[in-house]
Amino acid sequence: MSEVADYKLVRNSTVGTELTEDKAKLLTAKMGVRHLKDGELLVEEGMADQTLFVLAAGKLTVISKDSNGAEQTVYTMREGECAGTRAFVEQSPRKATLRAVGDTAVYTLTPADFESLLDTHPRVAFKVMRALFRVTHANLARMNQETQELTNYINKTQGRY
Repeated sequence: MSEVADYKLVRNSTVGTELTEDKAKLLTAKMGVRHLKDGELLVEEGMADQTLFVLAAGKLTVISKDSNGAEQTVYTMREGECAGTRAFVEQSPRKATLRAVGDTAVYTLTPADFESLLDTHPRVAFKVMRALFRVTHANLARMNQETQELTNYINKTQGRY
């Protein structure tokens, strides 16, 4: 895979759903590319890195530590999905570890590079932020559904499993 982010992949990703070809090219020009081998860490839980990631090729596992400190796979990302929205927007430490599964390519966007679009191309920034809100909302809706299903299961079995 190339050392330059492909605007077509960005446009078809969760962050580029509203972008025209020209606007996707503007955003892509601000992005970097990282190549990872199988098992390589992209970021680790607790890191101060606030980069936004778009999975361009391969797979990433989202890993969180349980109360005993053991790693638990929470989710496996698909191409076009983004990770790090909370750290990117809130400028806060990472809440999960991201690890490559097989050869993987990830597009990166730092807050500083993204903010440079605000003065010159505010509509691009607005559309990306709206997409990030949709991603966050979809994640929250999925978590709420899973919580409801777990609650229903526990209530129906009186806590026996």
